[in-house]
Amino acid sequence: MKSLNRRNFLKKTTLSTASLYLASTSLACTQENEANPSGGTYMGDFQAPKLDKVRIAMIGVGARGSGHARQLAAIEGTEIVAIADLYEDLVDRSVRNCQEAGAGRHQNIQRYFGEESLWKKMLEEVKPDAVFIATNWKNHAPMALEVMKQGAHAFVEVPIALTVEEMWDLVNTSERTKKHCMMMENVNYGREELLYLNMCRQGVIGEILHAEAAYIHELRSQMEEQERGTGSWRTPHYAYRNGNLYPTHGLGPVAQYMNLGRGEDQFATLVSFSSPARGRKLYAEKNYSADHKWNQLKYEGGDINTSIVKSTLGKTIMIQWDETSPRPYTRHNLVQGTSGILAGFPTRIALEGGVEGATENHHRWAEGEQLDKIYEQYEHPMYKRLGALAQKMGGHGGMDFMMLYRIVECLRTGEALDQNVYEGCLWSAVAPLSEASVAQGGMPQQFPDFTRKQWANTKPLGIVS
Repeated sequence: MKSLNRRNFLKKTTLSTASLYLASTSLACTQENEANPSGGTYMGDFQAPKLDKVRIAMIGVGARGSGHARQLAAIEGTEIVAIADLYEDLVDRSVRNCQEAGAGRHQNIQRYFGEESLWKKMLEEVKPDAVFIATNWKNHAPMALEVMKQGAHAFVEVPIALTVEEMWDLVNTSERTKKHCMMMENVNYGREELLYLNMCRQGVIGEILHAEAAYIHELRSQMEEQERGTGSWRTPHYAYRNGNLYPTHGLGPVAQYMNLGRGEDQFATLVSFSSPARGRKLYAEKNYSADHKWNQLKYEGGDINTSIVKSTLGKTIMIQWDETSPRPYTRHNLVQGTSGILAGFPTRIALEGGVEGATENHHRWAEGEQLDKIYEQYEHPMYKRLGALAQKMGGHGGMDFMMLYRIVECLRTGEALDQNVYEGCLWSAVAPLSEASVAQGGMPQQFPDFTRKQWANTKPLGIVS
């Protein structure tokens, strides 16, 4: 991001002080799209034709994309055919890593670096089956759109897009091209998250009424990345946007526990409030000279945002976001039912009548070694199959590898993906809707129905073995 000019930044991103106008524009966009279907194929349970070998291209191999490239190269049935990035050294590093991880399977990787538009040339020349996008946020939607138009499946880092308009473009293009567009929410593949999904599916906590999700992760040190790297482009988002900017790590798992957007219930409305903005400004003043570019920004994004989602059935989700405050990491990962509660950080469970062999009633948590029997009884079958390998391969405790393995597995077997394009858009829509709500003093915002009411016929995510 070469210029930090506020006006130019806002034009390229999402809601801010102009949120009243932009929110009405988004509503009009939603009404138009809901009234005028794409004419394509509904992608909720879509099964693409099987691929014996998945030819993969990468766009962006910095901190995140380089790990994806290395792990994809190690998965049987893949061929890494091209890598694109702005920087030659990052491309060369990933080429070497892929060749080492692939045991000789990736010897003809095409390199694209330098000009920002060379990724388009890569798509035209290499014609991959699938493209993995790990660039800065503003490029996610434009790149995914072009990938699908060029005939490949698009797999996008979080968030899937920045604006509601972009999300509708992704939905319509995916439907018209019959190409997957999946946001890679890795946390859905964590051991605890898979355990809780299995327990929810088996009715252990009864009817689910409420959940709590968060991404609370102090990341001020990323501001040291000033010319390239995550902090170089993410810092202006903190300065110029005020809302819940990064909701999906906490929201993705609990939304699937609750079958939101899949057969049972759907996102309805959201209200959102932010605290005052203090931490980033104080950090910049303490660590950089008065004339440093980080001290030229007007930090308007609150240190912590709290949003509440209400579903069509009246169920609730609290979503918090804070990448500024000095506090321990948490995603909350809490789901409350009529018969008990499952919670994270640390993993703990309370059930009416107690947890067998651990507690006598719901007034005490079962945690630590007391949960051994719970894991034995409810461990997710996919974790039983892949957990040891995933831990060995790494990536946030193995969840990255398991996600990538499942993507490749689904493409090769012709299964529906574990996450569809509508879920990626719904989870990501929290950001622009929260910005509108904050700017309007907490006024409720209505979620777009990206499925055009077809969510009621979409199968809930099964317990994949």
